[in-house]
Amino acid sequence: MVALPAGLPPGLPPGLPDAPGIRLTAAELLALRDGTAGKARHRPLTRRAGAVPARTPGAGMDLREIRAYVAGDDPRRLDPAATARTGHPHIRSLHEDRDDTILLLADFRAPMLWGTGAALRSVRAARHLAEAGWRVALRGGSVAALVAAGPRPAEIAVGSGDGQMAAVCQAFARQHDQALSAPGQAPLAEALARAMRLSPGGGRVLVATCLDGVRGAEDALAMLARRRSLALALMLDEAELHPPRGPLGVSDGRHSRIARLSAPDMSADLTRLRALGATVTEVRP
Repeated sequence: MVALPAGLPPGLPPGLPDAPGIRLTAAELLALRDGTAGKARHRPLTRRAGAVPARTPGAGMDLREIRAYVAGDDPRRLDPAATARTGHPHIRSLHEDRDDTILLLADFRAPMLWGTGAALRSVRAARHLAEAGWRVALRGGSVAALVAAGPRPAEIAVGSGDGQMAAVCQAFARQHDQALSAPGQAPLAEALARAMRLSPGGGRVLVATCLDGVRGAEDALAMLARRRSLALALMLDEAELHPPRGPLGVSDGRHSRIARLSAPDMSADLTRLRALGATVTEVRP
């Protein structure tokens, strides 16, 4: 079990509800380590320190296979010996070395501070990111973190080990408390641009947000996807998947309306995001 880091805030901001699913704690994120440990698989390091062999063929040092040339293959990878022996063009396919580094980007802006189930979208996002971070850290990889909440993204530079993940969990909890006290509306694009600088070449970026959160950030998402391996984890709410039937009264304290809810059709939005080059996962409650 990982101990809580020193320096945690001693109390909550005035008026902040201290309830599971609303307030995010470092302790619950640290506790995810034990459940993740059995799933993490250690992978052998390559010749280059800090790298692991990827499953996709690329321009690394380890031979994957020698196979017949097909249209579209890089002619620079022709294998002279196999080509001469068979009389047909053959290429060498190599394993690519890549950094086992993940950048966790948590969206704690106003659209994420909402939920109709057991937890806010933002809390579920932090849990999802922490699990991904623990998987990487436990196999010897590196983790960095960004939080989009206030006027400027908060960041944790790249590091490794349990201590690094403890710092990430503490930062998520602290920034979430601040976001609940003063919800922010800053564009996600600034955090995505910062992710480009914080994440090393060959690394991965995992963004936990919602469909409302990515609106207006398409250009920044496309640029990041061209230069990093980008994954979007979209936090879906129970009300989006199974809206209540019948009329509902809605009020902001001054005005009231009667409304009927229906499940939104997200297919066009998901197709658009995937076309930008991102891997999109719908995270259900």
